[in-house]
Amino acid sequence: MKSDFCLFFTIVQIVSNGIFYRIVQHFMCRIIFFLLPLANMVFGQERPNIIYIMSDDHDADAISAYQSVFIHTPNIDRLAFEGIRCTQAFVGNSICAPARATLLTGQHAHAHGVKDNRTRFDSSRLTLPKLFQAAGYQTAIVGKWHLHSLPAGFNYWKILPGQGQYFNTRMIEMTNDTIQTYGYATDVITEEALRWLKERDTSKPFLLFVHHLAPHRYFFPDLKHLEHFHTRRFPEPPTLYADTTGRGAAWKIQTMSLLNDMRLCSDLKVDPDSLMDLPQYKPDSAEVAYYKAIFNRVPETLRQRYKEIYALRGKLLREQKPLGKELLKIKYQWYMQDYLACVASLDENTGKLLTYLDENNLTPRTLVIYTSDQGFYLGENGWFDKRFAYDVSMQTPFLIRWPGHIARGRVFNQQIQNIDWAPTLLHVAGIKKPAEMHGLSLKPFFMGKRKKLKRKYIYYRYYEFGKDHTVIPHVALRSPNHKLIYFYTVNEWELYDLKADPYEQHNLIQSPVHKKIFLKLKRHLLRLRKHYQDTEPAGTLK
Repeated sequence: MKSDFCLFFTIVQIVSNGIFYRIVQHFMCRIIFFLLPLANMVFGQERPNIIYIMSDDHDADAISAYQSVFIHTPNIDRLAFEGIRCTQAFVGNSICAPARATLLTGQHAHAHGVKDNRTRFDSSRLTLPKLFQAAGYQTAIVGKWHLHSLPAGFNYWKILPGQGQYFNTRMIEMTNDTIQTYGYATDVITEEALRWLKERDTSKPFLLFVHHLAPHRYFFPDLKHLEHFHTRRFPEPPTLYADTTGRGAAWKIQTMSLLNDMRLCSDLKVDPDSLMDLPQYKPDSAEVAYYKAIFNRVPETLRQRYKEIYALRGKLLREQKPLGKELLKIKYQWYMQDYLACVASLDENTGKLLTYLDENNLTPRTLVIYTSDQGFYLGENGWFDKRFAYDVSMQTPFLIRWPGHIARGRVFNQQIQNIDWAPTLLHVAGIKKPAEMHGLSLKPFFMGKRKKLKRKYIYYRYYEFGKDHTVIPHVALRSPNHKLIYFYTVNEWELYDLKADPYEQHNLIQSPVHKKIFLKLKRHLLRLRKHYQDTEPAGTLK
């Protein structure tokens, strides 16, 4: 008892003299110093850097790791050969802005609120970059934002206003100043991303979004790749000349036809002066103005050569005067030449990023993803653009490489969706997923620790209806074998057997043999609407 009292008295004396505080401070510093290397290992070096590369309207068929008949993309293919190629990756709303908001939130459009390309994203929401930033990551985005607000949760950002421009595009800086840049947009975005990588705080892991404009409409390639592609010929899709007039309302009123809706001057760069005396091709004043605007942005040192190449198109029209099927055949080739030349620049610039990682010993510590905001029609059904819940547009390329964690050269064939991107990246970084996120973490499946996804159905909903391609709003459900689509404003259903009819040409909704399948899929569609709390009316669906 006496000794206890003496100890207590000594402690009181030490505290009263301020010595106790200094002793505690000394030992705490020693403990922190001892644990700091371990903390850095657990929370720094062990957490991967992440580069998320997203192109705009880049269809998987224009990546040679998926299909090699159109183009060779060796740099993008590296991610497939050194990581995983996903063959069943889909989006929940095949249009630019909603897909970007889904990346940020891990939610379907009805939950994050960006249902179309005109709605402003609420940057005060909890987002993927904010969660990474709070966990000690450096976060940055360079390139296309397209959400009508300024980015939040990023330590650094530099974005295109709206869609941006292919040449000498303006960019908005963190000061909210809009500056003029010089060069081809794909190069400019990559160079800015590399500059940030070189200047970042190397003591912290990073999350970098590199968001490209290409190959978005009006598909304007850089000159060196156009030189290579403008004389090439490409195989035609089996449905290029499909008759869409006998289909339902959605097929009848769409305006994404290569023949009728792709413009010769603004989209395919035919000089309007060469067409003015040809009534069948004569452009209207808006198309002429657009042509002049895009060519005025091309540097003068390059402009003459571009015009020489594209003059060959005007010459062909004047000489052959093709119409109907023959004009469609020609327009398809010109479209593919420009589109694929844009893709070639994306591949080249992806190579620059991968080379930087290699040369700076960052490859083993960096997870890299290459994807698009959705798929894109490359002449199937005679179309371009996206929006529909058909596989061509709702399917997106998704390649992921994480050296030492996921096996090389794997092919992942299960249905995944862009609501999964945010939860997966959070899981990889050891950050807890918020309950409001709709998606699943794919990390265990990519690492081979789990085999089978529980999700059997993909939910899709498209909202926008207006002057842009007039695609009727619809909801859809995709299983590995079937697709159910409901165009609810016109009360029309479509049902497809994806195994027997991969091009989705034969609507089975009136088939008595498929009545049970229709009712089963409709039940699951209603179930998913309830699961995701999508309560907005959709025709007869409750």
